[in-house]
Amino acid sequence: MAIVPARVGVIGGGRMGAGIAQVFLAAGAQVSVVEAGGAAAEAARGRVADGLAEAARRGKLDGDVDGVLGRLTLLETPAGLGRDTDLVIEAVPERADLKAEVLGAAAAAAGPAAVLATNTSSLSVTELAATLERPARFLGLHFFNPVPASKLVEVVVAPETDPVVVEAARGWVRALGKTDVVVRDSPGFASSRLGVLLGLEAIRMLEEGVADAEAIDTAMELGYRHPMGPLRSTDLVGLDVRLAIAEYLHRTLGERFAPPQLLRDKVAAGELGRTTGKGFHTYP
Repeated sequence: MAIVPARVGVIGGGRMGAGIAQVFLAAGAQVSVVEAGGAAAEAARGRVADGLAEAARRGKLDGDVDGVLGRLTLLETPAGLGRDTDLVIEAVPERADLKAEVLGAAAAAAGPAAVLATNTSSLSVTELAATLERPARFLGLHFFNPVPASKLVEVVVAPETDPVVVEAARGWVRALGKTDVVVRDSPGFASSRLGVLLGLEAIRMLEEGVADAEAIDTAMELGYRHPMGPLRSTDLVGLDVRLAIAEYLHRTLGERFAPPQLLRDKVAAGELGRTTGKGFHTYP
């Protein structure tokens, strides 16, 4: 039976980082979340606590919230990660330079035995690996939002990733109660490449007046059994996040990933989806 690593570090305590921390805590790990600044750290703790409380309310948490939350430690820098850390996952914004910086600091702090992972949804795992002293112990672990409810984790393998590390990561994913899919490092991997392409076409259809947002989403939800239509999915991910991914895929894979002007306009207007209350749909 697969078990989670005993000690996990998560760099970044935003929506994704807090979700990743929550699922490892719920599975029994000791988790350190790195978030600079006291206010940001407390906000991260609040996200984790709220997520655990929701899991408890739904009967999906073993143990009481305070007991599980007691295994959470907040750190201001990756330098605070212990040498006995088994796994470090970065979940900072989609900037290759920032990811490389925090991964390098985590590698120095956690020691040679630790496995490092990036939660990037599109950036090159191979290029990030090239910045590390031990690329064999690095791979992508692409969790999906919302992390506690999502059943999928993409395990993204770079050319130098040790197969032993891949198998360990797959076991950890299964110990979280999730399903792993192994993909070769390529722009957008499997999920982002397909999901973004569908989302961009849905935005173009809206832009061209083919149908309204509700009709487009309903067509995919009922006609193709998607649990969430492509425009609602974009609202959940964040229009700014989807735009950044599309721009990267446009540069690397060509014109079929060119962001529609409507997406750019909404991001410029601050209509980012659920986080702001308005994207392609409106939220209370």
